[in-house]
Amino acid sequence: MLLSEAWKSYQSDKLLEGYSLQTLKAYTVQFNLLVRYFSNKVNIEGIEQRDLKNYLVKDSERLKPSSLGHRIRFVKSLFKWAHEEGIIKNNPARKLREPKTSIRIPKYLTEKEIEYLREACNSSFERALFEFMYSTGCRIGEIVSLDKESVSIESQSAIVRGKGDKEREVYFNIPCEIWLKRYLEERGDTSRALFVTERKPRRLSIAQMRYVIKRISERAGLKKEHSPSPTETQLCHTYVE
Repeated sequence: MLLSEAWKSYQSDKLLEGYSLQTLKAYTVQFNLLVRYFSNKVNIEGIEQRDLKNYLVKDSERLKPSSLGHRIRFVKSLFKWAHEEGIIKNNPARKLREPKTSIRIPKYLTEKEIEYLREACNSSFERALFEFMYSTGCRIGEIVSLDKESVSIESQSAIVRGKGDKEREVYFNIPCEIWLKRYLEERGDTSRALFVTERKPRRLSIAQMRYVIKRISERAGLKKEHSPSPTETQLCHTYVE
């Protein structure tokens, strides 16, 4: 069976199993990477363990452990499904192992400052926004343009559109998953935006998001005289447009 045909059947089965469209969208990104390496015309039966290892090693140096882990999880899921369906006799992904991950602390913030900022959040909205920004490293412009449908709570990932209109997959941690889910469950509006204004819900603007970050930072007591606000230089070192 061609890799492309296997993917179509896999998608159909996962939809029947109750996988969300967001999760499958994230998996589509991973499948496109797989196809770019092997090509659509390759038979899935012909892919061996060493081929998968070569594919994963190719980008391992530039990928964060969490990103590499998501890539490996998708590969394991696809080939486990193919084996259980009888499409392949042996599962070449069975012995693949995910890398160990550690909590990433932004280079301008100490662990103590991170905890002060967490404590300074006064609502599920502020906490979800902070955890998302902290764990993904997304720019403010990327976050305000995100829709709910682009986020998969189950796979702890989101598809963001960055500079040059290029899409990429980012990942968030368990605290972010918990607070995002809580925030979205509390929302009573119909806006597609992932984050909305607290009054008369509508998509946050960049200026409004900067204000929220500044508000959290000042509550945490991190604003210092004669130096740029932590909201501009520390809270997330990758958010600047």
